[in-house]
Amino acid sequence: MTGFFKYLFLYSAGHTYSNLSRLFLRLFTGIMFLQLCIRQMLNFDTILPSFDGFLGMSPVASMTVLVIIELLCAVCIMLGFLTRYAVLAPLAFMVAAEHFLMSSPAGASYSLFNFGPGYPVMFIGIFVYFLLAGPGKISLDYFIAAHFTENTDDEHVIDQA
Repeated sequence: MTGFFKYLFLYSAGHTYSNLSRLFLRLFTGIMFLQLCIRQMLNFDTILPSFDGFLGMSPVASMTVLVIIELLCAVCIMLGFLTRYAVLAPLAFMVAAEHFLMSSPAGASYSLFNFGPGYPVMFIGIFVYFLLAGPGKISLDYFIAAHFTENTDDEHVIDQA
């Protein structure tokens, strides 16, 4: 019986599926972000009157840029393509969304993002994780890096990722 528990805990503690876990988290986050983007596209006309533009752009232009960036970043995150760069814009959006939601939960940002305070923090945590951990080996980033690796030192560094 002791051998069973020893095997159970040693196996579960020593064998991780970090690359598969990162793939799952990337797909989950990308789908959630795509859902957010699709909701914004479907409710574009209802969100627009209460949405102020940003960076000196008109509300229509800034809303269009926001939707396009969210769509492209969600696809890049799911594919694992330029993942650490692809999370930067959504990370900034979620920090801004949390700031606006905390300052005025009934304002335009509530209708734009359609969630309450605290929800963007989930995305912020996941995006920071991807900045630190990277996309994993089951990603286009890994395959591209492995393709361009020419000497054994670089291959060793890539295999340790």
